[in-house]
Amino acid sequence: MQRKVILYIATSVDGYIAQPDDDLSFLSIVEKEGEDYGYAEFLKTIDTVIIGRKTYDWILDHVPEFHHADKTTYVITRTPRESKDNTHFYTGPLKELIIKLKGEAGKDIFCDGGAEIVNALLKDNLIDEFVISIIPILVGSGTKLFNDGRGEQLLELISVKHFEKGLTQLHYKVAG
Repeated sequence: MQRKVILYIATSVDGYIAQPDDDLSFLSIVEKEGEDYGYAEFLKTIDTVIIGRKTYDWILDHVPEFHHADKTTYVITRTPRESKDNTHFYTGPLKELIIKLKGEAGKDIFCDGGAEIVNALLKDNLIDEFVISIIPILVGSGTKLFNDGRGEQLLELISVKHFEKGLTQLHYKVAG
């Protein structure tokens, strides 16, 4: 069975994954002790992470330890850097990397953002499943999850989960 690329991400009701200046503070409105919204279970299904350089840098600036250090991680960047442990800085064509990874044996591939990577993958129809957590807030501006101008893509609903703090999680697979 071929590996899948799964986008697992949170967005505001109005479709923003970050407020201006890459501010993610709105995510804290759904924080609850002991609740990870299925993230730990999801991580058991993947062994590879694709992440944009800006998202990677933000994580390193705001989190004491890179939380995917045990996974093979590809940071998509325009600036070559030396690999560090399981983290590789990839400067080649994203489509080629994804096709190569999907053809290898292993668990699924986690797309951890950001928006530029998500939209590049969408353009080439390379995302197989979407797990989108809707945060109950309208933020008004910032970084949109989905850009305009891409082709239509029909999705099939796998599940909907509602949580006490108002987060709703939608899980879709690409139809067909």
